[in-house]
This record gives sequence, C-alpha cells and structure tokens, in this order.
Amino acid sequence: MPHRVQTFVTQMRPYDDASLAEAATLIRMGEPVAAPTETVYGLAADATNAAAIARIYAAKGRPSFNPLIVHVADIAMARRLVAFSPSAEALAEAFWPGALTMVLPRLPDCPVADLASAGLRTLAVRLPSHPAMRALIAAAGVPLAAPSANHSGGISPTRASHVLASLGGRIPFILDAGATSDGVESTIVRPEAGRIVLLRPGPVTAAMIEDAAGLPVVQASGEGISAPGQLESHYAPSKPLRLNCIAPAADQYHIGFGPGPSHYSLSARGDLVEAAANLFAALHEADASTLSRISVAPIPNEGIGVAINDRLKRAAV
Repeated sequence: MPHRVQTFVTQMRPYDDASLAEAATLIRMGEPVAAPTETVYGLAADATNAAAIARIYAAKGRPSFNPLIVHVADIAMARRLVAFSPSAEALAEAFWPGALTMVLPRLPDCPVADLASAGLRTLAVRLPSHPAMRALIAAAGVPLAAPSANHSGGISPTRASHVLASLGGRIPFILDAGATSDGVESTIVRPEAGRIVLLRPGPVTAAMIEDAAGLPVVQASGEGISAPGQLESHYAPSKPLRLNCIAPAADQYHIGFGPGPSHYSLSARGDLVEAAANLFAALHEADASTLSRISVAPIPNEGIGVAINDRLKRAAV
C-alpha cells in the first residue's frame, strides 16, 4: 500500500522525565517515536490508532502484510487484547516481562487496529522488561505497536545512533537510553493445543520454553506470514554477506567469534549471549566500513546461537 512519508527534523534526547513526556505526547498525537526495549530499539506508536500504525509502515517502508508486535505495560493490559490459554499463562508467568512474544487470538472487542495484525485474527503481544519502554506505554496510556526502528529489511538498531542513521528525517523523536542488553529480537511463539510453535528464535530458547510450558516446541514450517520477522530476507546490510567464514578475503570486513583475528569480535571468549548483544552493532560497523564485503565466523547453533544464525541467514539472502 502506498504511503506518503512526512519529513521531520528528528530530535534525539537522553531518557529522562522530560523526554519521556515529550515522547508520550507525540504518541498521543498519532506520531511514531523510537524507544529502546531490552532486545532492540522499537518504532512505537499507538496500537489502537490505524493512522498511527500506517505512519510506522510509511517510515519503515514496511510491507503492510507483515504484522507488528504490540507491547503492553502489564499482563492486565494484555488480557484486554488477547485470549490466554493455559500454556500461554504458563509462558507469561515464566518469561514476562522479557524477550518473549506470543501470538494469541484477538478478543472480539480488541481495541488494537486491524492494520497492526495485518488483518490476521491473532495478535503478537509482548510485555517488555526495559524500564524506558514500560514507562512510555504507561505514560501514553495505550498499548504500543513497535517493530524495530530501522528501514524495513535493514539491520536492526541496538543504539539510538543506529535509529538516527536509518530513520533520521522520517520520524520526529528518538528516546535515547543507551545500548540494548539482549541485542536480538524477541523469541516469537504460538501456543497451540499440545504444543508450542516456534515462529522466530530469540533470547528465550526452545529448551527454556519446553521447561516452562511442559509441552514440546516445534518449528513452524509450510505456512504464510503469521508473525513479525518471518520474511526470508531481513536484517540485511547493503553489502554481500558471507557466513561460516574461517578464512576471510582481503576485501571482507570480518566479524569474528572466539579467538582469532577479526575486525569486530562478537565475543572473543566465545560467549553466545555476549555475541547476541553485539550482533547488530557489528553488522552496522561492517556496513559502514570501506571494505566491499562482510564475512562472519561460524556461530555454534545452540542456545541463543540459533537466534543469531537465524538473523545471519536472513541477512545473507
């Protein structure tokens, strides 16, 4: 769907009471603002306002068939939007607030605009743990739709400066609360009868989910887009990206993992959690370098490494 993109002088302010109040005022006016979660910076707007949601899509250049995650201040707010099954209750108890998004059935009187869920009968909902995003939701008084605050398909932002580089002039305001802690987007699941469907890997691993829900976790396959982050090509730098590279070429900006030479090491000690936190910052640095290509060392496909490899695979398409 075509969108007219308004031009702004983008303000970037440190997180404090005054900047929080300014951001909340803009949201109540129907404008999107960038704010941090514990995973990445999100482009937040009033999820009950279809025009505000359209401004998110316009600013990002995002396909309107790709649904958005709706962020809530507490579980009571979530209960006004979606229906919780017993397994969803168990997952909320275990991982909220935190980096888990659940795709649940919309309630008949759900106030969230249909555009936020791309016309689906389900809604992706998350209760974040970052104090700035929680405070912004509370100050705005509405649930906030908040995809990553970058141009659609580009590298996700883990710092306010990443947002400014990607969306400067396209949004009015960035709430700067420093670097995010988790560094990759939330895990997305769809609880079903007798199982949990994993739609996107993230900081909350499949093993953690199985332990909490007491149900098997199965990988989604052979279905259309039912949640954010399922596009085949996503999180992509502007340069060619080579994965599982042990011997980088001279024209490649090499992102390392573990011991060994690199331009940017995700974790010199081989810590996957540290690597996840540094992933998008490394891709931003590589994309801004003078070298023409990017290479990434092999990442173990275990724990949060599954999420790292998922993002790298989509970035390399």
